[in-house]
Amino acid sequence: MPGTAIQRLVRQSPQKMRLVADLIRGKDVNEAYAILKFNKKLAARQIEKTLKSAVSNAEQKALRDNEHFD
Repeated sequence: MPGTAIQRLVRQSPQKMRLVADLIRGKDVNEAYAILKFNKKLAARQIEKTLKSAVSNAEQKALRDNEHFD
């Protein structure tokens, strides 16, 4: 289930953020975390926070959907 998260008010250029985001786009969550952990770019830390939020949002949505079916 895809999760979504939006990070606003980041003081970094979109081009630099996009370089790191392109590395993890389409990857498995565990693989994306590994890539971000060992990436030296500062944008990786911000994107890791957003990825963590998206995973949490997806989990919460799955729980809410399961409650409606019970």
